[in-house]
Amino acid sequence: MKKLYFFVILICLSLGSKAVGVELINGGNEVIKVVRFYPNPATSYINFEFKNTDQSYTLYIYNFLGKRVYSQVVNSARITVPVENLYRGLYIYQLKDASGSIEESGKFQIVR
Repeated sequence: MKKLYFFVILICLSLGSKAVGVELINGGNEVIKVVRFYPNPATSYINFEFKNTDQSYTLYIYNFLGKRVYSQVVNSARITVPVENLYRGLYIYQLKDASGSIEESGKFQIVR
C-alpha cells in the first residue's frame, strides 16, 4: 500500500527570529512533526528540533556547492549545531533515515 505524503511548510515567529517547521501529513488526517529549525538566518548556531526520535535519523548539512560540512546521528529531541566556522551563505540540510532515504530537506542561511 502506497502512502501519499504532502509537505506543509509552516513559517512562524519565535522570540523575534524566524523559526521554520515542516510537517508531514500521511494518508489519513494524522500530522507528524519531523523537524523545526531556528534561528534562520543563523549567526553562531542553529537548533534543530525533532518530534519523533523513535526512528534512526541522521542530519546532514551541505554548503551551496554540495560539499557536506556537518553530519550527526539524531539521538535526542534537539541538536544545536555551531556555525561559527562556516562561511556565510546558503546551506542545505537533509534528514535521512537508516536506509539513506531523504525524509526531509530544507535550506537556511548563515549571516555575519
